[in-house]
Amino acid sequence: MKEMKKGSECGACRLAAPGNLVESNPDDNRSNGASAKQKDLLSSSGELENVQLKPSRETSGKKLCGYLNKLGIKGPIKTWKSRWFFYDENKCHLLYYRTAQDINPLGSIDLSSASFDCKVENGEGVFEIRTPSRVFTLKAISKQAMMYWLQQLQMRRWEFCNAQSRFPVGSSQLVNEPLAVRTNVVDNEDFLPPVKTPTEAVGLKAASLPAPQTSTALQNISLKHPWTEIQNTVYNICGSKQLWGNNGNIFSFSEFQEHPENPDEEQKAELEAGCAVKEGILEDGRMEPRLNWVRKAKWMNSGFPGLSEELPRERNPMDKVSVLQQQILTLTEEVKSQKELVKLLHKALEAAQHEKRVSSMYLTAAEDKDRLELVRHKVRQIADLTSRLEALEQEKKELEQMLTLRDSHIQELKEHVQLLMEKNHAKQEVIMALTEQMARELSDPLQEANTITAETLYKQQEEIAHLKDDIDAYKTQNQFLNSEIHQVTRLWTSVAENEKALLMKCACLQARNCQMESKYLTVLRKLQEAVPGLPSSYAELVRNLIQEALQWDVKEEAEEGFNLNPVSEYDEYGFMTVPDYEVEDWKLLAKIQALEIKSNNLRRQEVVEKPLRDRWNSVGELSPSAELKSLIRSGIPVEHRQRVWRWIVSRHCSHLPDHYQRLLRQSKSTEHPACRQIELDLPRTLTNNKHFSSPTSQLIPKLRRVLLAFSWHNPAIGYCQGLNRLAAVALLVLEDEESAFWCLVHIVENLMPADYYSDTLITSQVDQRVFKDFLSEKLPRLMAHFEQYRIDVSLITFNWFLVAFVDSLVSDILLRVWDAFLYEGTKVIFRYALAIFKYNEEEILRIHDSVEIYQYLRFFTRMITDGRKLMNIAFNDLNPFPMKLLRNRRSMHREELEAELCELEQIKAAYVKERAEQGLQDLKEVVSEEEEEI
Repeated sequence: MKEMKKGSECGACRLAAPGNLVESNPDDNRSNGASAKQKDLLSSSGELENVQLKPSRETSGKKLCGYLNKLGIKGPIKTWKSRWFFYDENKCHLLYYRTAQDINPLGSIDLSSASFDCKVENGEGVFEIRTPSRVFTLKAISKQAMMYWLQQLQMRRWEFCNAQSRFPVGSSQLVNEPLAVRTNVVDNEDFLPPVKTPTEAVGLKAASLPAPQTSTALQNISLKHPWTEIQNTVYNICGSKQLWGNNGNIFSFSEFQEHPENPDEEQKAELEAGCAVKEGILEDGRMEPRLNWVRKAKWMNSGFPGLSEELPRERNPMDKVSVLQQQILTLTEEVKSQKELVKLLHKALEAAQHEKRVSSMYLTAAEDKDRLELVRHKVRQIADLTSRLEALEQEKKELEQMLTLRDSHIQELKEHVQLLMEKNHAKQEVIMALTEQMARELSDPLQEANTITAETLYKQQEEIAHLKDDIDAYKTQNQFLNSEIHQVTRLWTSVAENEKALLMKCACLQARNCQMESKYLTVLRKLQEAVPGLPSSYAELVRNLIQEALQWDVKEEAEEGFNLNPVSEYDEYGFMTVPDYEVEDWKLLAKIQALEIKSNNLRRQEVVEKPLRDRWNSVGELSPSAELKSLIRSGIPVEHRQRVWRWIVSRHCSHLPDHYQRLLRQSKSTEHPACRQIELDLPRTLTNNKHFSSPTSQLIPKLRRVLLAFSWHNPAIGYCQGLNRLAAVALLVLEDEESAFWCLVHIVENLMPADYYSDTLITSQVDQRVFKDFLSEKLPRLMAHFEQYRIDVSLITFNWFLVAFVDSLVSDILLRVWDAFLYEGTKVIFRYALAIFKYNEEEILRIHDSVEIYQYLRFFTRMITDGRKLMNIAFNDLNPFPMKLLRNRRSMHREELEAELCELEQIKAAYVKERAEQGLQDLKEVVSEEEEEI
């Protein structure tokens, strides 16, 4: 008994199974060392029911449990089954058992992602718990009990979800901007006032009372969980057997010599001791003597109330007799179910013993013949059982057919009966109407009016009462649903903020991973340069590491389900993030660049990219403006690029109806002189893009048709090398052939100056001279460095201008250049060309050898990893850059170049004339020599 007192004083027992504990009252909380704040709250209210509904520490010590009816569905049959429900605060699960004494649950309901609902139409006390996988329908004994359960479940769900959302958010230290501080206190908006605790339905009294009875003994047994039922039954049987002791007398309890002065303390000690079993406190799986004592006490309380100290002393004898009769019925039904279970176990035991005997006969057989005979006997038995099974199945089918026929016959009879009942009802109504008519004719008219008025008034009063009840019920339902919506919305907001924080943390981790891998590859590249000076073993190790770093194994990453390397093999438009260069050093540089670009994009995702995407999403109808120009310079998101490009092209090119189709028909009927050159250039177009890398790619025929149509559209140019790359990029973005054709027309005929793609490429040469002037003005140190080592930058930049940086910049930066190029024109090409040299200026100035400078310039565009930085240099650092200055420079250099070409033509003509005259003179001398010989 001392152990009981100690157990009742600890107040820290965590009930993890039903039937044991239950809600602690405010007095117990104060006696168990509650905080000052709790004392103030509880002492001021006096009762637990008056405490505001807030998920604070005051509710953390309460255990929610009690009996509810659960709707079970077995095909078309729906039955209510009494279940003991208990809330597990560690997992936010609502466990349910058959009785409060069971040790294994029949199932559980996950409340962390569940919602609650109560409908007036379902009946009094009925509510629903909706989980993503299933809807549970429960029924409480009263409306107050239902509202109490719903309110408590809401509160427990909020506590669990709020506690779960704190850790990942608070632990995120990789996010640059601090997140908003989350609070645990629920808003003061009390949609539903606190509901008083129904002690008869939940808590201590509900655990001590017997389970609600059902109409039949087996109705309450769960057929879906037979093993759990057997375990619980065996557990209860073993526990009850210990009550009889050694002498077989149930009344001889040596442990019951002492009784506590306070019966409540005894009951709490029992429940606290029982919680140790259901929480798994006994690690070695054995029960302590104290547990046996608790089981005996529980048996005494449940089966023999006359000996129990739990019964209130003030009860009259009639109440005691009724309780005893009820408990006798309970035990009788329990014994019946136990007998049926014992019969099943006996049958299983007999089958196992028979199998054991046969196996022992087989093992003890002296000769193989005997064993063979046993096996044959078994085979005959199997064949016999198989034939019996087939016969039974056939009989089952016949019975099912008969049952179907009888069901249909019964249904017909029911319909006939229903028809007869309707006829009978109609006849009765006619009789009643005629009877009332006769009564009205025979009775006094004034008395008749009074009678009708009284009956009508009574019916109206009843209807008004029903309507008031319905109004109250709907008000309660509305209050609860408002509370549920408010809490679910707050939970959703908390989850959304938590998800956002986790995504930001993941982006930061991926960015760091990219940076680390990029640095690792840079170190490998430095080691590669130093390989000639390393020992052979070290050189081989470096080469192996480089080969391993350059390998792509996308399939293996997909199988693992987690991609440690966030750089994909292809981007949104099919460009390889790491092109398959023949030179290993270029492969290494390309992979370093891809990792750095990915890292920069991840770091700017929330700060730059997301606000930019939001601005683009808010753009409605496109119209030329300074704001649109700024947006296009910043880069068009993938989802908006096609729409903006189509709008830009349509502003400058009037789409002639059926013009493109007519050009295609003309190219099919007549072969263009440039057709052969187009066929030669098709396999060399964007070889680092999966849509053009193979001759069988889907975009290759489209590109062929676009180039042939343009060659017939503009006979002055026909086809020039470089147009294939321009048309290919237009096809990748616009996807439609005709749109790509008009985009190519817009570039060649509107954006680029005349004669840019002519046979002489005179305007292209002019732009190279203009670019050198701008390079001298904007980057004088770099131009002086080039002049010192006699570097001709036009050898590098000529192709940039001809194809607008295609195959020179990575796709992420290239398409941003094209966004601004299509909208503003060739001035953008000059800006970005100067920005590329500015981006790498310091690196170039550190090289003091002309050969090394040329080698660096061949791949230095692969050193650009920050597209935003390049854009800021192009549009901010290089200002001012007026278009008028560009036109003047082009005009000046074009005159100079034409003069030089004219002078060259004159020199060429003089040289040809001189060679012709010299040839005639040589011919005359040869003739004269031949004549002399003759």
